[in-house]
Amino acid sequence: MTQSGEAVAHKLVIVESPAKARTIGGYLGDDYVVESSVGHIRDLPNSAADTPASIKDKPWGRLAVDIDNGFTPYYVVPRDKKSHIAKLKSLLKDADELYLATDEDREGEAIAWHLLDELKPKNIPVHRMVFHEITRPAILAAVENPRQINDDLVEAQEARRILDRLYGYEVSPVLWKKVMSGLSAGRVQSVATRLVVDRERERMAFRVASYWDLEGTFDAGSGKEPRMFPAKLHSIDEVRVAGGSDFGNDGELTEKRRSDRVHLDRSSAERLVAALRETSYDVRSVESKPYRRQPYAPFRTTTMQQEASRKLGMSASVAMSVAQRLYEGGYITYMRTDSTTLSSAAVDAARSQVRELYGAEYLPDAPRTYASKVKNAQEAHEAIRPSGDRFRTPAETGLTGDQFRLYELIWMRTVASQMKDAVGQTVTIRIGGVADDGRNVVFNASGRVITFHGFLKAYVEGTDNDRRQDDAETPLPDLHDGDPVAAASLTPQGHETKPPARYTEATLIKELEDREIGRPSTYASIIGTILNRGYVYKKGTALVPAWIAFSVVRLLEEHFTRQISYEFTAGMEDVLDEIAAGRADRVSELAEFYFGSDRVVGLHQLVNELGEIDAKELATFPVGGPDSGIVLRVGRYGPYLEGPGDGEAGAAVRANVPDDLPPDELTLAKAKELLANPAGEEKELGVHPDTGLRIVAKNGRYGPYVTEALPDDAPKGAKPRTGSLFKSMSLETVSLDDAVKLLSLPRVVGTDPDGVEITAQNGRYGPYLKKGTDSRSLQSEEQLLTITFEEALAIYAQPKQRGRAAAAPPLKELGPDPVSGAPVVVKSGRFGDYVTDGEYNATLRKEDTVEAITLERAAELLAERRAKGPAKKTAKRGAKKTTKKTAKKTAKKASAKKG
Repeated sequence: MTQSGEAVAHKLVIVESPAKARTIGGYLGDDYVVESSVGHIRDLPNSAADTPASIKDKPWGRLAVDIDNGFTPYYVVPRDKKSHIAKLKSLLKDADELYLATDEDREGEAIAWHLLDELKPKNIPVHRMVFHEITRPAILAAVENPRQINDDLVEAQEARRILDRLYGYEVSPVLWKKVMSGLSAGRVQSVATRLVVDRERERMAFRVASYWDLEGTFDAGSGKEPRMFPAKLHSIDEVRVAGGSDFGNDGELTEKRRSDRVHLDRSSAERLVAALRETSYDVRSVESKPYRRQPYAPFRTTTMQQEASRKLGMSASVAMSVAQRLYEGGYITYMRTDSTTLSSAAVDAARSQVRELYGAEYLPDAPRTYASKVKNAQEAHEAIRPSGDRFRTPAETGLTGDQFRLYELIWMRTVASQMKDAVGQTVTIRIGGVADDGRNVVFNASGRVITFHGFLKAYVEGTDNDRRQDDAETPLPDLHDGDPVAAASLTPQGHETKPPARYTEATLIKELEDREIGRPSTYASIIGTILNRGYVYKKGTALVPAWIAFSVVRLLEEHFTRQISYEFTAGMEDVLDEIAAGRADRVSELAEFYFGSDRVVGLHQLVNELGEIDAKELATFPVGGPDSGIVLRVGRYGPYLEGPGDGEAGAAVRANVPDDLPPDELTLAKAKELLANPAGEEKELGVHPDTGLRIVAKNGRYGPYVTEALPDDAPKGAKPRTGSLFKSMSLETVSLDDAVKLLSLPRVVGTDPDGVEITAQNGRYGPYLKKGTDSRSLQSEEQLLTITFEEALAIYAQPKQRGRAAAAPPLKELGPDPVSGAPVVVKSGRFGDYVTDGEYNATLRKEDTVEAITLERAAELLAERRAKGPAKKTAKRGAKKTTKKTAKKTAKKASAKKG
């Protein structure tokens, strides 16, 4: 304000988030006022209550899209944004220039246009300000080099929004009527769900194949390094020995391999070992090839999400939330990008750090460039990298917790991208001999030695499904043709083929990107949606489809075949890209999607001419083939089994299916077991010899268990003891003695010299010992009942194992949160167990237990909760809204070019 009380003119800059506004405001100085829009300022109405009265009576009113007049959308400003819009308008009154500085992608471009259309600035220049990193030089350069709003990007984003509205609002009601109320369909989310369901179908159809081979350890002789080396049986009489990849999902050798593979079983493998006892061996061939591995490209959105999942255990949503904070804090460039290119300044910064940290010998003569492999990548963006013309090392940032770990990952990947190739040698040695029965056998030894690690010094990419990492080495001795070697040991080894691995978040993201389905920037929200909707749940890191997902996908496949197809969904991305490039018309494309054409049937016709749909058939899935008489049905309260009763006139029997039983594990044998002991049905075992209470066995929601039957006069708060059956037990065979032992758990094994009790307990991830906060895994559940105090002390005398063998301790206090630094504890609340750091609470998921929860998992849950922001208070009155009917395309462009 001036001394006379008049407002001083300023330049108004509008960004999307308050954190970004604070950082940018510090760079621009007093002549600028930087305010945030706090995300989207308006959208299509979310409910009938939000729909404007002026369109409620229209045939298309519930869609809020005028399908008869150019697919014109009707937007509303919700109540919680109305006061903020008023604030922006007030700031605009005193502004002499307006800079719309939302993100430079389609969504950001649309937000900028919505701001312009809602604020309606008069008689002042309007600029579109864009930047890829939040540093002082980048922001000052953006102010000096603004552009106009890109109407084609706005059109593409609006087309996407309308497509999603039409798909969701037309198809979801079909699911409500024919499958279950409350379900939702989505143009991309339904296809992502289908991917997970299709993979489970493959697993259900899979049949295990058993095959054997020989594994040997060979002695190269004294003076060789290494002297001992491993080799596997390769061929018998010049015919290759069958391996896992030679079998199909039906458990049989593929047609291609039936004539050129020898399939060993256990007995034939053991006979071959016996025939090779006196065999002498020599080297038949040595093949050496140069090994060269080029650096990985810098991160784009999807590769960052995948690596954050593999290396840091972050879900896609957590990774994006952490990256958002790093971007807004000025630590990294924009994190929603399809590009792998680096600016010349970034290349110089990376090369400088290579020379400084690793030495000139690791720096290639010329800078490396990377072309994006993503179709229609927005090359105007950069890859995700540390911001600035000089990269801060992780130690220089002052970051902690998840932000430090993700920044370090991005920094290492970027620096490594400008380093030399890793080089070495791969060697294949074939060793042959003749068995006593005259068979000519050849063993194969493969090795790799890296002579110059190059970029692998800085970064090694993670792998999925136990694939070998790029820096793995297997040295072999220096051998030549004809050299004699001896077999130190030969062992027959049995193997079984494995079903296709379930998707994890990382591999589902890769699959979506490989199929060109959806946009990489939306993958985190898509996965979050199918998890939150209950279509998919996690078992460890694997994504498992719920049975309700099978019903939904079946309906869509049978009645919306084109809309659920992978090819159509990928093709729609091409259409949106064409609109964004100005080569396709939004209205024409939407009309074909909704009303159809000579080539295709539109969504509107499909929905209105569905015909009869048998809801019961949609929800029914035969178990063990159609002749078994057993079916699984998806009911209102969850999946259940239905099978024939006793005799011809016997009523059908039913049994609930445990919530945590994956569909591929519901075999015919398992179904019969569940039907024989339906949930809630009791099998009386006898009377407990010590308490006199009746002991019964039941099949519960989470599997079979034994429990005490309390008397009618038991205190109100008394709870019966329960114990889950061991994996080696079943309801048919469990005895009273077994039940008494199970009810004795957890069992006190003894008290150590310091006075701390050692107990034997059974957890979700197996049996373990617990002493204070120190837990150790046991080899079998039976040990819970038999382990002695001396044996327990011997286990605790050994160093604690890490990795897969690590026990899952039932801790109440987990340690400090990596983000807030506050202590994280596990508590039990009204709605179940949860973790808390005192500020945020996060409920444990289906796959989590108090016994198994770790600090890392708790931190991930808290990070997800933190990313959603504080809990919103319930509004006392209904949301008010303002209505905006968008202008035609020509009017929109005229408005956008104002300034």
